[in-house]
Order: sequence, then structure tokens, then C-alpha cells
Amino acid sequence: MSRIGNRILVIPEGVTVNVNDNNVEVSGKLGKMSLGIKPGINVKVEDGKVYTTRENDSLELKQLHGTTNSNINNMITGVSTGFKKEMEINGVGYKFQVSGNTLTISAGYSHPVKMTAPEGIKLESPSATELTVSGFDKQLVGEFAALVRKVRMPEPYKGKGIKYKDEFIRRKEGKKAA
Repeated sequence: MSRIGNRILVIPEGVTVNVNDNNVEVSGKLGKMSLGIKPGINVKVEDGKVYTTRENDSLELKQLHGTTNSNINNMITGVSTGFKKEMEINGVGYKFQVSGNTLTISAGYSHPVKMTAPEGIKLESPSATELTVSGFDKQLVGEFAALVRKVRMPEPYKGKGIKYKDEFIRRKEGKKAA
């Protein structure tokens, strides 16, 4: 029995969900997304609610049942409220600069690192050491934030690098002088 797969999703106001053959389309104020559904997983929209069921108890369908339900839930949340990742950079001279959809990172290298955000991603920098990555696609937001973090991973000795706002970096003590 899949608890997540059997979860009933409530469609918020301003969001429409359409099911065509093996495709689910969700549209709202922030954008439009679609998801392909494997045969054997049934998606039904009734009275402003989304139901997912599976035809039998084969291993593959059991695995896809909860995943499909979660993906549809993420699409509904994304087009109605959106997702965001907040990041911060620590280190002397380390900073973010945003111009349009281009992000320039100064992270202690001999050159600034330039990154272009994919379509659907919005970048904001309230200060030189903070960055907010937002958008309606949860996977795209998380992937771009991970690529930004990868430019200079946080290190455990001095705490320098790029990290998520809610991330805790375990600090190490370092060498002791004799």
C-alpha cells in the first residue's frame, strides 16, 4: 500500500489540471508544466481533487505510484506558489552579482565565474553575499542552486564557500601548534 500514492491532492484556486491519455498538464499564474504518465498509473480529476491509482500490484507500478503523485503535487505547488532556494557566500571578497539572468560569482579564483540561469529561473541578490534562486519547476531550481554551490563548496575549517541558508556546516578544529 502506497501512502503517498493514495494521497488526495487538492487543486488550489487559479490552477487547472488536465489529463489527456498519458499526459498531465498543470497551468497556473506562474507557468505551465506537463508530465508523462506510465501506462498502468491512472490519474483522475474530480471536484477539484486529483486521485492517482494503479492497475495492479507489480513492483514497477508500486514504485511509480507514489512518485507520480509527488510529481503532480510539486507541479501544482510550483505553478501556484513556486519554489525558492536561498543561498549565502562566506569569505573575504566573495560576492554574488546578478544582472538579468546572468550570475557572476567572485569566489577566490583568479577570475569571476559567470553562470547563465535557464529559462524559468529567476535570480535575486538582496545583498552581495546573499542569493535567491526561484522558479516554478522544483527540479530546475534545485539543480541550478546545486550548480551554484558547486562553484565553491563550503569547507569545514574556516567555513568559507557557498552554502544554503538553512544548511549547517560542521566545523573541524584543525591542527594544534606544539
